[in-house]
Parts: sequence; C-alpha cells; structure tokens
Amino acid sequence: MQKRKLLLIAGLLMGAAAATVPLWQNRVLAQLPAPAGHNPEEEKIALGRLLFFDVNLSKNRTQSCATCHDPARAFSDGRSNAGKGMVSLGDDGTSFGNRNTPTAMYAKYAPDFHFNQKTGQYVGGQFLDGRANDLAAQSGQPPLNPVEMNMPSVGSIIERLKNNQYYLDNFRTVYGDTVWDSEETAYEAMMQSLAAFERTSQFAPFNSKYDKYLRGEYELTVLEDLGRTLFFSNQNVNCSVCHKLRAEDAPFETFSNYEYHNIGVPRNEDVVALNKLAQDFADHGLLENPLVSDEAMKGKFKVPTLRNIAITGPYMHNGVFKDLRTVVLFYDKFNNPERSVNPETGQAWGEAEVPETVNLKDLRANVLSDRKVDALVAFMKLLTDEQYEHLLEAEEAGK
Repeated sequence: MQKRKLLLIAGLLMGAAAATVPLWQNRVLAQLPAPAGHNPEEEKIALGRLLFFDVNLSKNRTQSCATCHDPARAFSDGRSNAGKGMVSLGDDGTSFGNRNTPTAMYAKYAPDFHFNQKTGQYVGGQFLDGRANDLAAQSGQPPLNPVEMNMPSVGSIIERLKNNQYYLDNFRTVYGDTVWDSEETAYEAMMQSLAAFERTSQFAPFNSKYDKYLRGEYELTVLEDLGRTLFFSNQNVNCSVCHKLRAEDAPFETFSNYEYHNIGVPRNEDVVALNKLAQDFADHGLLENPLVSDEAMKGKFKVPTLRNIAITGPYMHNGVFKDLRTVVLFYDKFNNPERSVNPETGQAWGEAEVPETVNLKDLRANVLSDRKVDALVAFMKLLTDEQYEHLLEAEEAGK
C-alpha cells in the first residue's frame, strides 16, 4: 500500500501519477519582480542550465534533471538498469516510477492545462496527466518526489541552493534582494529559472530532415514521401487527428494537439512486476490529475510530441512497446484482423489497461500493408533532430 502511495506522487522524470504536492506548484506562477532596469532572461537561463545539471537537488546527490532527461538522447532516459528505459530509476537506487519518462524537448509548446468547452477535451499542461499547469510548475515536483530525486522538503532544497554562492548571488541579481526571504519565493525562482532554460532553442531546434524538407533543403525518399502522405491523409490513417496542430507541411509543427486520449494501451506486466504492483493495477491517467474528477477521463493520457520519437523509446505511457514499428502495428490491429500478434512477445496483444474509455472512433482507419507501415515509420524517423541522427544510424547498424 505504501509503495502504491509513493508511485502516485511520481512526477515527469519518473512518470508516476499525480499526488499530494503543494498547491502553489500547480497554479499559474506569477513572475517574481526583477531589479529596476534589469533584463533577467539570459541570467535566468544560465541559472536554469546550472540547476538542470545539479545533482545536489537530489537527496543522495546522485541525480539531476539531466539524469532522466539526458541531452545526449533528446532529453529522455536511456539508462541501462532494471527499468530498461520503460521507467526510470530514482535517487535512492531502488525506486522506480510506473510511467515512461517523456522527452523534455518541445515541451514548451504545450499550452497551460485547461478544459476546452467547445471540444469537451482537457488540453495541455505538463506530465502525462497534465497535473502541472506549465513548465515552471512541472520543474518543482521531481526534487520532492520520493521515487525520483527524493528531497524531504522545500526547505531542504533551499538549504542546498544556499550552499552555492553562485545561486545566492545570481538569484538576487535576477529576482531581487527579497528572493531568499521565504522558501516559497526562492523555490519559485528555481522553478522559473529551470523553465527559462527549457524554453531555449536547445530544446526545440526544428532542424530535422523534415524541417529541411519544408525549407527545400532535403528531398524525401519515395518511402518517406509515402509516409508523409499517409500521415496527413484522413482517407488512410488518423495519425494527424491527434498528432497535428497546423496545416499540412506547415513549419514548426510539434505533432501533438496536446489533448488526452485512451488508445487501448495494455498494462506493462514488466513494470507491474518491477514495482510489485497489484495484478489488477490500472493507471487511470488524466483522472489522477487533482483538477479532474470526471470518470469519463479515466485512462486518458496526453498526446505526446512525435519529435525525436524514433530515438526516445520505449513507447506509450508505460513503455510497453520497445520498437516504433510495433507501435504502428498496434494501431493497425484495431482495423486489421491479420495483426493479432504482438511481434515483440509473439503473443496476442494485451487487453486495454482501461477498456471502458478507449477512443475507438479515432482509432478507426484503413488497413495498412507492410509497406505502408514501413512508410509511416520512415516518416517519423524524419522528425529526428540533426544532432541525434547518429543514434538512428547506430540503431540501423545494430540490426
């Protein structure tokens, strides 16, 4: 029971569900005042960069934000441990979350968490269940999470920050002389600094082959072009219903509408065993957001960006699928009776973790041939940013 409680308060780095965190971490953060005539943005970014890589924000000084959001792997977790990338290992060396760690890239484009009255959909926010309103609110949760960075209190984190003269001096420079007067103002300054760093172009370079194609700098292969056509065509598949905000081939597409949907993902039995969860465990997703009480939201998760998707597996909210091609086959199995077997297990696809709210309407599509499956995978590989293309090449060489 205690293990389950811990898992319920895990945050983005470990991916567990919503929990009892201070309410001020979930509100829209007011900007702290800066000294008159001072433009603090670059100093905020410098502070945020240092904080992002600072292991002193974890209890045993073994883990920073970058541990689970590795910039060498598109700010996702590629560590080799018992979690196998499905879920992340915490600072204590033994705890795991029960959700996959999403990439932090392009996260700044998610709108603040809200309910769209017109569509009847919750939209935006950070974490897979949207429980943090924005990037700043998100950044304050992992340090306090017992299965992540494991710090016991806000006060203990502030004491760690005060032990660093750079933080002492530059927090005052950026946020004013009163920033250290209370734990709340100092912690809010830390969160705003982290958010400023995560809003830089390092997290959203838009320099993939797809972006170069849009600028006339790259010519698609026949297979890639077929995948692009399929992706944007509602006559074949419904990818773009959830994974598109802008017009077809518009620049700066993040390939998510930031809504929440249940696509029938099965429970990850390996994660259940790793965390010694009950055999009937089910992750209720959006319903575990403290701001959501509608049972119709149970089992829904935020639509992820497809940017760098080819090098940030395993996939789905629980890391249940290892290979990107498997994900496409999983979608096809809703329409194609010949896709009855999960190629990774050699067995029938698992039942949906939360069957009652599966979005069968948007999962309806034409049957895919193997060539069309390969084409969609080829298109998604195009979304890999330039600095990570070597990871694709290494993967292909290892096959």
